[in-house]
Amino acid sequence: MKLVTLHVPETYVDGLEKLVQSNLYPNRSEAIRIAIRDLLKRELWGT
Repeated sequence: MKLVTLHVPETYVDGLEKLVQSNLYPNRSEAIRIAIRDLLKRELWGT
């Protein structure tokens, strides 16, 4: 995997942290990976 550094609004980080604390995702990185995957599936791959 490649490391990508990005700046996001604090509210996004807070939301990600809530998802992790709710045990929906193991960590913020995994939640972000899944969100990017779903975006690519919808926008590029049409699935």
